[in-house]
Amino acid sequence: MTRDYDGTEYPHAEPSSDFAGIPDGFGRLWTPHRIAYIEQGGGPPGDDCVFCTAPTLSDEQALIVHRGERVYALLNLFPYNSGHLLVVPYRHIATYDEADDAEVAEIGAITQTAMRVIRQTSRADGFNIGMNQGAIAGAGIAAHLHQHVVPRWATDANFFPIVARTKALPKLLGEVRQEIADAWPK
Repeated sequence: MTRDYDGTEYPHAEPSSDFAGIPDGFGRLWTPHRIAYIEQGGGPPGDDCVFCTAPTLSDEQALIVHRGERVYALLNLFPYNSGHLLVVPYRHIATYDEADDAEVAEIGAITQTAMRVIRQTSRADGFNIGMNQGAIAGAGIAAHLHQHVVPRWATDANFFPIVARTKALPKLLGEVRQEIADAWPK
């Protein structure tokens, strides 16, 4: 039984670890995690801040891989690549200059650990790390500070989003969350 991050069961879906490994001339883009977005209709979000709500849920429900003292890390629900994490302060602040010294230090420490863990679990060749500050700068959720940690590989499909407006994600979010959480130093 294949189960997604939110507990949804897909009885006829094979786990991504069992996908065929021999090329057969057919291109496949497996993006089963997108069903949550499709089924909700992509409508406007409610008034609740997703980053304030996430810590009140179970790690599996919220895709949280690590809970720190002032900051936590979770998988991006709509990732650019498998393992795309967000590092988020618990405190509801909008921009980096509002973070106190302890939050800044923990954002940095959790980002470093995330890089090490992702490199260990998926052999990432590099990372894009950044924060979009404010809606005008591209922040999808401008009201709550969050830093992106996006793993990159020499062989990732950079051109897909540009040419085909498609992102290829080889693993289910629940599988990636479990791998990263299990590998996170205790």
